[in-house]
Amino acid sequence: MILVTGGAGFIGGNFILDWLQSSDETVVNVDKLTYAGNLSTLDSLRGNPNHIFVRADICDRAAIDALLAEHKPRAILHFAAESHVDRSIHGPADFVQTNVIGTFTLLEATRAYWSALSDQLKNAFRFLHVSTDEVYGSLSSTDPQFSETTAYAPNSPYSATKAGSDHLVRAYHHTYGLPVLTTNCSNNYGPYQFPEKLVPLMINNAVAGKALPVYGDGRNVRDWLYVGDHCSAIREVLLHGKPGETYNVGGWNEKTNLEVVHMLCDLLDHLKPRTSGSYREQITYVKDRPGHDRRYAIDARKLEQQLGWRPTDTFETGMKKTVRWYLNNQAWSDDVASGEYRRWVETNYAQRELTSTD
Repeated sequence: MILVTGGAGFIGGNFILDWLQSSDETVVNVDKLTYAGNLSTLDSLRGNPNHIFVRADICDRAAIDALLAEHKPRAILHFAAESHVDRSIHGPADFVQTNVIGTFTLLEATRAYWSALSDQLKNAFRFLHVSTDEVYGSLSSTDPQFSETTAYAPNSPYSATKAGSDHLVRAYHHTYGLPVLTTNCSNNYGPYQFPEKLVPLMINNAVAGKALPVYGDGRNVRDWLYVGDHCSAIREVLLHGKPGETYNVGGWNEKTNLEVVHMLCDLLDHLKPRTSGSYREQITYVKDRPGHDRRYAIDARKLEQQLGWRPTDTFETGMKKTVRWYLNNQAWSDDVASGEYRRWVETNYAQRELTSTD
């Protein structure tokens, strides 16, 4: 069996759903169920004996030790993280606790477990750490894309704590020989994403008749990766990746935030048209967030050349599937939009001055 941390979150939840569609290997799903963890994402797995959910904190060493001793996984896939830049600006302490202390605790427990395995099981074991392209910092419009050898230069509390976790994972391989793999992905989008993130926020606000808030001039560039493609890349790295190596996972889709919002509006105009006019009329520009990185871009050639992986969804096909999913699953979005989430929206957006409208 495999053990997945953060399996009730966006990427971890999609990974587990994807895994159990194509494999009968059991998944032990460990999640603390903070605001962004939602078991309703995994409703289709109720009664499935191959999905074992355990509510636990990765910072709880005794709980992790007990899980490893009981279930004896052949691999650990570490998705659990605080992952929203704006939240990290308002409250960095949670990010240090989960992303740094949590990863350290998990590594220590894993090292003790792995060290006691037989040589055969030791050689087969893998610890796969899922990280982000934000650890590399910001690019200008003419800079080459991030590669696996790009120097780290994180600019937010979120990316700094993810960089710290990456360094710990690397150190545990080089110091202790733990067979680790690291993936650094670009911006994910798709079903079951918490509504604070750009794509679901814009879809939900649009159909609710609310403003579509775009930071600054909307020209910040990101590489966009459909979450299903990310899941397939992680499976490939787990199966064929070389211990100690890092693999960048990207969608080859560099788009400005404004281009993303325009595409979402155009898709909604077609799939759920307003009574009059376009959803683009709801776009507003708000004060930019502090230290907003200008451009991220992933060079995923290593993953393609060494492991043969490329994304199968284009930006257009992935976004169309995503919009259709949110339109067809409004109840899921309503359910996760808790009181805490509404308070967060008030904190992050209500105090931002309106700069202009599109």
